[in-house]
Amino acid sequence: MATRTAPTQKTPTPAKAPARKAASKVARKTVRKAVAPKAPAAPAKPTTASKPAVPPQVKTAQVAKPAKPVKAAKPTKVAKPPKPLKADKPAKADKVVRDSFTMPQSDFDIIDRIKLRAIEWKQHVKKSEVLRAGLQALEALSDAKVRALLTGLAPIKKGRPKAD
Repeated sequence: MATRTAPTQKTPTPAKAPARKAASKVARKTVRKAVAPKAPAAPAKPTTASKPAVPPQVKTAQVAKPAKPVKAAKPTKVAKPPKPLKADKPAKADKVVRDSFTMPQSDFDIIDRIKLRAIEWKQHVKKSEVLRAGLQALEALSDAKVRALLTGLAPIKKGRPKAD
């Protein structure tokens, strides 16, 4: 890298020195604010004198590149047949909750009779399935009918029955 040398200047006379220093400081500040930061210097290019002389006929021979070998064409991809549509999945089931309740024996008898009717249709059902179907049937009824059914129920004692 070449180093910069400062231009040679005559040294100012002592009487004029303070005025010039003040003026040059102001000038430097304004120039620093106005000038954008310099970009990094590009590396110096070597001169043509440093390169060995190459005759023109040799230079053209070096520029010509050998032809690239031709690559084999890729086989075309065959489109895949579309996937068959999946059957609609049922809605995500609710979380199952285990609970216990107390009912009179007459209600358990009704559940048994409904289970026997289902067996006649060759469909096995569980007690919980009968109760769930009954809840859905109650929900489909009007408010007046549901109220009449609930008020017609015989009251039972709270809690677990005593062991016999």
